[in-house]
Amino acid sequence: MITILLILSVIVGVFLGKFFGSNERFAKNLLILSAGFLITVCVLEVFPEVYSTSDHNIGIWIIGGVLLQMILESLTKGFEHGHFHHHNEEKNILPIALMFGMFIHAFLEGIPLANITETTSPYLLGIVFHNLPISFILGAFLLGRKSSVFSWVIVGIFALSSPLGMLFGDYFNPNLQNYFLALVGGIFLHISSVIIFESNKNHKMDWMKIILVIAGVGLALLNHIFHSH
Repeated sequence: MITILLILSVIVGVFLGKFFGSNERFAKNLLILSAGFLITVCVLEVFPEVYSTSDHNIGIWIIGGVLLQMILESLTKGFEHGHFHHHNEEKNILPIALMFGMFIHAFLEGIPLANITETTSPYLLGIVFHNLPISFILGAFLLGRKSSVFSWVIVGIFALSSPLGMLFGDYFNPNLQNYFLALVGGIFLHISSVIIFESNKNHKMDWMKIILVIAGVGLALLNHIFHSH
């Protein structure tokens, strides 16, 4: 069921992007909502679990996740935090580099899912919420004007990346799972922070952005309360 949910979140997002990709505002609002959800999952779920271990150096892995995401963004050109790419920018994006960066990003997110069995898991829902706007942008970029077999291959690889990570996670030493969770926590922290704290135009107060972040935080809090009981 978890695998189906992960794949569906990508497929739904891609098709929305294919047919409604010109509506950048919708995608950005969805992304901001997901960022509020994601950063709350980090603070309430991921970081407490990571720091519950006796390893006092676990924070290094969180910082490693932040730095790794910065490196991956040199390949993906910011797809993970909502950078739309228009036709005149496409020549600057190498599809193979995009595919590799997106795969590593999603694969690592999937590894900690090996320990999760509930579809209401905040960590799982954080990935699902995050997949939707990323896939929207991916669908708009790869399939908006025309689609090719290679474009669908990239979509397919991205859809299967997290499930593959979850599958491989079963074969890792259970003692290593917390380090992978810390690494992903750093990735989540970087992505959600960039989305939330990106400068607004002319540094004006963006009330819609604030409302969407609060809504995302609220949804994550409700899930946290429901899941903890």
